[in-house]
Amino acid sequence: MNSKFVKLINVSFMPLLIIYFETVLKTVVYDKVFNEGYIFMCLFSLPIGFVFYLVASCFTEKTNKIIFMILVGCLTFYYSAQMMYFKIFSTFASLYFFIGAGKAAQFFDVLINAVKHSIIPLLFMLLPLALMAVFHKKISISRISKKYIARVAVSTVIMQAAVTIFVLSFDEGMLSPAYLYKEAFLVEDSIDKFGLLTTGRLDLKNILKNTLALADESEHIEIVESDEEDKKASEYSEVPEEEVIAEYNELDLPFGELIEKEINENIKSMHKYFMNENPSKKNKYTGMFKGKNLIMITAEGFSPYAVDRELTPTLYKMYEEGFKFTDFYTPLWGVSTSDGEYVACTSLLPKEGVWSFYKSSENYMPYCMGNQLKSVGYETYAYHDHYFDYYFRNKSHPNMGYTYKGLGNGLDVTETWPESDLEMMELTVNEYIDKQPFHAYYMTVSGHLQYNFTGNYIALKNKSLVDNLEYSESVKAYLSCNIELDRAIGKLIEELEKAGIADDTLIAISPDHYPYGLTEAEISELAGHKVDSDFELYKGVFLLWSKGMEPVEINKTSSSLDIIPTLSNLMGLEYDSRLLMGRDILSDSEPLVMLKDRSWITDKAFFNARTGEVISRTGSIPESGYIEEISEKVKQKFKVSAMVLGHDYYRTVFQ
Repeated sequence: MNSKFVKLINVSFMPLLIIYFETVLKTVVYDKVFNEGYIFMCLFSLPIGFVFYLVASCFTEKTNKIIFMILVGCLTFYYSAQMMYFKIFSTFASLYFFIGAGKAAQFFDVLINAVKHSIIPLLFMLLPLALMAVFHKKISISRISKKYIARVAVSTVIMQAAVTIFVLSFDEGMLSPAYLYKEAFLVEDSIDKFGLLTTGRLDLKNILKNTLALADESEHIEIVESDEEDKKASEYSEVPEEEVIAEYNELDLPFGELIEKEINENIKSMHKYFMNENPSKKNKYTGMFKGKNLIMITAEGFSPYAVDRELTPTLYKMYEEGFKFTDFYTPLWGVSTSDGEYVACTSLLPKEGVWSFYKSSENYMPYCMGNQLKSVGYETYAYHDHYFDYYFRNKSHPNMGYTYKGLGNGLDVTETWPESDLEMMELTVNEYIDKQPFHAYYMTVSGHLQYNFTGNYIALKNKSLVDNLEYSESVKAYLSCNIELDRAIGKLIEELEKAGIADDTLIAISPDHYPYGLTEAEISELAGHKVDSDFELYKGVFLLWSKGMEPVEINKTSSSLDIIPTLSNLMGLEYDSRLLMGRDILSDSEPLVMLKDRSWITDKAFFNARTGEVISRTGSIPESGYIEEISEKVKQKFKVSAMVLGHDYYRTVFQ
């Protein structure tokens, strides 16, 4: 065979193999395969493939063959693993995932189930490796000359530069290719636009930047000067206010001095940003629970569909008799499922490409409820009924101001999968109930996937209570898991009532994310109608209740990002609302819910960042200026929130 033709085949094989894997992955995960992203992916696959070709062509024929087989094996594993991860968690695994992968043994049954439902795509992923195993004797990769190596290397660099410039020229739209490549690391959108391997490279760059504290030019913030009078009024007024001189949840922070003496331009831009933010007003609920006890719970996989008069009577009672939030959302974030807990506990948006909670353990975090209440004399405790160090909660939760216990470091809950929220409550309430004022925080686990009666201990435990329901097995198993949460909260309230402090204790419960262990069809079955996957899928529930309180219906659009400022206001704490990404739901601040792909929801519209579609909530489409203004605000909040985490910003301001 002609040597030039052989070289052409060899140099083309790896790019074509990568394109093959990317095509299979896109077919399985995305609705559209052959979009503009497919073109970018193919272009990026060429230089990556050439690099792999060089790696497997510079040595002896035997060594080249071994390297070639290893590369194909690694690519097969990487693409297959990411496909399975998406099947389980509805997102892709950042490289950060592998830091804690050793703690994922309990997901083995979940993985087996995912494999069973993905046999055909897996066979396509394994096909190149299988063919290579069959025809391995015919594989021959000779050493190439130094001259040819140089020629391919130079071509690779030129091609990579050209493709990058080409991508950066596409800068229109909320999620433009340029924005995704240069500024925001949104793993799902990046894989759709550029492919898995290019996204992996961007992910590695992001991790190195954070680890080595490298300068990031994309962090510059465009400051929009706000009129001081804007602080005196708001178009949105969910909660009626008396005609009084307004007071605000803000501190007298010396931003002018901080700006003047700061030499780091990124931090200086953050000072300017927060100085120009409008604080939220104090309102008639400010200090309503000042000095009272607070119990805050992030409930695993909880959703409004798990609140039922018959199945979960305690949760239902809390929803009907407390603050009734009718338009509350719990977005799913992109790096790990702990991001939902991070948002609820910090009022910060998670930073893409890192485990934000783990990263925050190194930072000063004054606005977590543990630190806020501890500073005014509260006893503060945190509990988790799964492994104490999973997602490094043993580092993040003490840093939030808690004495922390989980399975393996003081919480002797029976080790099952998942563990019992009821047992956790029975073991912990007596540790703090006589130490008023107290604040206890719980991260539950009984509501965790997988929702079946064979591998889920909690679902099986309560199976008899859902047997007669006319739902599929997965839906019944999900409801069975949430019965355990309901019993745990029932036990908590029972103990508070025995101690005579139920009316002196505020209980706040919210999900970490929607139950992604159910398919969208199963969630629709549970909801009783087809659930919209763009926005309605993230409809959440926020239970905020104290015994004897007057029920209050709140129709304001809100999300888990708003929990910390809302609780801070209710507890009468001194805090600066400008420094948080969320806003007190009970104030007259304008509502804004942000999703990970930069889509957003306000009282006026739903905006889909991926399609550019605007859906009116008032009967008339908002003007384009409004859409652009909110979209830019959303981009800035994600950027600033990441900078707060990356620069340990609160320490700069307060210490």
